[in-house]
Amino acid sequence: MDIALAGQTIETARRNLTAHLQAAAIETPELDARLMIGAMTRLDLTGIIRFAERRLTTLEASRLKDLARRRIDGEPVARLLGHKEFWGLEFQLSPATLVPRPDTETLVETTLDILRADGDMMRALRIADLGTGSGAILLALLHELPHAIGIGTDISFAALQTARSNAARLGLIARATFSGGNFAAALAAPLDLIVSNPPYIRSADIHTLSAEVRDHDPHRALDGGDDGLDAYRVILGQASGLLAPGGTLILEIGQHQSNDVTRLALAAGLAPQGPPRADLSGVPRALAFRHLPR
Repeated sequence: MDIALAGQTIETARRNLTAHLQAAAIETPELDARLMIGAMTRLDLTGIIRFAERRLTTLEASRLKDLARRRIDGEPVARLLGHKEFWGLEFQLSPATLVPRPDTETLVETTLDILRADGDMMRALRIADLGTGSGAILLALLHELPHAIGIGTDISFAALQTARSNAARLGLIARATFSGGNFAAALAAPLDLIVSNPPYIRSADIHTLSAEVRDHDPHRALDGGDDGLDAYRVILGQASGLLAPGGTLILEIGQHQSNDVTRLALAAGLAPQGPPRADLSGVPRALAFRHLPR
């Protein structure tokens, strides 16, 4: 599909690009077109409107055309631009990290609601984020909890580099550390809070995911084994020995996994804290458990 952009004004290019993305069945063509044009022209939404009649330079048009081809081929906008907003914060991405998604903000919301109800928002909490990826969950929590400190773990050292860079850019590096390892294997007790968005897609189902996820997110951050529960078995086995009495574990889960994950948690000595919290689509997305004193 040839996209003629050379010599066009920003507004004409935006409309042209939107039409091509729409014809290619891209889900959010107007937003994607605006984001790509903004990235190439270094203009925010206000700037795109203000300079609507400015013509694209030859280099801008060429680069924008390349981005459009890659987007039409299924590459996510966040991958094209190299960053993604999560919880109102901008996170740099790398091939070793998942793209943070709005569904995962449910995990952050659930965590903060529990801490607020417990009166713990101002406590010097010790937090661990297992499989931290870009650091999105941990850093969103540290942004909201001014006295908390946290550690993010990941089996990918490339992901840890990305997370550490995000912590520095967001001004949170003084309260965030990062460590390589299989979830909580290298951590020491006691922890007040453990959070995780682990791999939970069944191996046989990965091919059914959208091309944006299947072809561009790291597979080991998606693949939860034959039944999708491999990571939960590891995390729940580790968490019961790391949480302080009364400490909380909050997990992101996939569709139809609530009962199975709850069963595994009970076997590990962790008590459910209310029903699953649903995401904006109504899918149960976050489960909380408490480590109760024996």
